Amino acid sequence: MFADVSFPISSYQSFSYEIPESLLEKVKVGVRVNVTLGRRKVQGIVVDLKKTSGFKGRIRPIESLVDDQPVLDRHLWKLINWLADYYNTPVGIAAKTTLPANLSTRYKPQTQMLVKSTDEKSELPKNAKAQLSILNYLKAMDDFVTIQSLNDLASNPTEVCKKLSEKNLVEIKHEPIIPDLTGFSFKPMHKKIRFTDYQNSAIDKICNSMDKNEFKPFLLHGVTGSGKTEIYIEAARHAINQGKTVIMLLPEIALTPQIAGRFRSVFGDKVAMWHSKLTQSARAWTWKRICAGDFQVVIGARSAVFSPLKNLGLIVVDEEQESSYKQESPAPRYHARDVSLMRGKTQKATVVLASATPSLESYYNYIHGKFEYIHLPERFGGAKYPHVHVVDMMKESEETDVYGAIFSRILLEKISDRIEKNEQVILLHNRRGFAPVLRCTDCGEVETCPHCQVALTYHKSGEFLQCHFCNHMQKQLPTQCKGCQSFSLQLAGIGTQKVEEELTNQFPEATIERLDVDTARSGKNITEVLQKFSDGEINILLGTQMIAKGLDFANATLVGIINGDTGLHLPDFRAGERVFQLIYQAAGRSGRGRIPGEVVVQTYSPENAVIKYATQLDLKKYYNICLDERQALDYPPFSWMVRLEISGENRKAVEKASRILGNKFKQLPKGMILLGPAFCYRERLRNQFRMQIVIKSKKGMDPNGSKLHQYFKRIINQKDTFKLPGNVRLIVDVNPVSLL
Repeated sequence: MFADVSFPISSYQSFSYEIPESLLEKVKVGVRVNVTLGRRKVQGIVVDLKKTSGFKGRIRPIESLVDDQPVLDRHLWKLINWLADYYNTPVGIAAKTTLPANLSTRYKPQTQMLVKSTDEKSELPKNAKAQLSILNYLKAMDDFVTIQSLNDLASNPTEVCKKLSEKNLVEIKHEPIIPDLTGFSFKPMHKKIRFTDYQNSAIDKICNSMDKNEFKPFLLHGVTGSGKTEIYIEAARHAINQGKTVIMLLPEIALTPQIAGRFRSVFGDKVAMWHSKLTQSARAWTWKRICAGDFQVVIGARSAVFSPLKNLGLIVVDEEQESSYKQESPAPRYHARDVSLMRGKTQKATVVLASATPSLESYYNYIHGKFEYIHLPERFGGAKYPHVHVVDMMKESEETDVYGAIFSRILLEKISDRIEKNEQVILLHNRRGFAPVLRCTDCGEVETCPHCQVALTYHKSGEFLQCHFCNHMQKQLPTQCKGCQSFSLQLAGIGTQKVEEELTNQFPEATIERLDVDTARSGKNITEVLQKFSDGEINILLGTQMIAKGLDFANATLVGIINGDTGLHLPDFRAGERVFQLIYQAAGRSGRGRIPGEVVVQTYSPENAVIKYATQLDLKKYYNICLDERQALDYPPFSWMVRLEISGENRKAVEKASRILGNKFKQLPKGMILLGPAFCYRERLRNQFRMQIVIKSKKGMDPNGSKLHQYFKRIINQKDTFKLPGNVRLIVDVNPVSLL
């Protein structure tokens, strides 16, 4: 017997290997194996089994299996093949996304040595001071302790304990070190819930779907504070009672601790967390236990959609509109929302896409009957919508004669009022660092990244300039302009560090915490800050978009949005939608308890439709405007879209390759539109010049997008005739979330 094995490489080719007799019963399609490829020992995945091989050269044997038990079932294997086909990715790379190479069911955690005194009595010589010291300590403890904890009593406690063990004075045992996962979740939060009629109706619909064991997608559109999390929990309870498992996806790691705390208060140790902030040992241990069936619920970021759970009954995609569900790099560039729908279809599971501000795609699908719609129009527990104040910062500047101020008068008054009342404040500013720009006031030259065509951001904590795309750091701040040699350099713009500094000056008595990428270095740090805010130990929580959605703090009665215009004027078809959703979601963090809340939105564009309807919390009005604009321009959700990015270090080579590729698409089928080739908005990133070609296919003529897929694949997968000149790279992005 022979097996075709695929590897996580860009080649679409698979290689034949002989199956040793000892592994004949164990090697199946979808199983990971260790083999030799060239001169390297690598992991691959079996994609086909054959009785004979057409390869005439030397065929090497499979050396061993990666896992000691099957991980992939037929459903996950089907999902991998769909992932490879839909996102135009070799199956080996798609499989690596689902089954990371550094995880295995054979993982064994590190062990530690524990020691405990026995009841044996023995006289120790007086010069055995280390033995006497440790033995006396152990007798006082009367329980096992780690040998590592005895370092203060002896320079080499391991050897000392071994000598004591030889005399039967102590007992030594080895125990695995189980990763501590308690720091990634809030303390269990027990609540007595009395559901509203709307919630009961939602729960009934979702549970009835699971009872039928059929794939059904729901759009759960609940206003902020409407109690969506409690619906997830009841639906999960129903699934578990049926012997089924649940995947709960969240867009931000910052949302994980609070929701995990609620789920654990109900389901205890049946709940696992899965995201990039887990340590390697925690990931390996958690993954092994998921494979073993020890968990019924997995809560995590986008990659959690691939959790190898058996008998999957429910997938919940919370805040489904978020662009962070899209994997931008490396391939496959999948969207976790779409993968969730496909996995649900494959496993006949119920899929719930939930949000207070659904994506326009999901909203469109509900209008056209593809999703069953569930609406929660009221806040839970009688909480009222917050009162929103819109501050025109241009008028504010004219009235106060202070230009470039961070805070308006009303926002400062409201913050002061909340601190006096012992209520809490959330401030959103979606720009990290201290100042986004270092500019010459004489010639206007901006200090930019040497590898990217973007401005370097000044970070006051540490005194350095940093590129937020490639992470290039410039520790020595320039004193002269590179363009005109002037010494008149000035920091411009506002980042979260600058806001924090101003807050400290204005409210020195307040406890202030900042949560952004710079401070959220670990999952435990995020959990610690949010838990302290939940416990009332923090007066003001300042952060970027990671604190703008999904969080529920009853005592947070004021939300301030420092600059509602951030991102509004980017040349991207989703820019307005993103800003609307961010303002709407951030406003929803206020007044979720019994105390009414307020929101202050500072803007220089108060009449802009995005700002106007977001601050009025009028989703339907804005979405109808946005849908009209998208339809007029043939953008999603009225079309399917594929983005082809051509990149390389040589600008001319990239331009030449883009022209050649663009000419390949000149004969467009009816209903398709070509944009480009043109340079990307961010023309150069990470030393790579970037151009793009966008192909749109109208849904009226291509209902499921198959025509577009067949068309672009037929051209770019012609290896013999299609070759880009120069050292350039082609990236295929199916259903891109951005054209920047």
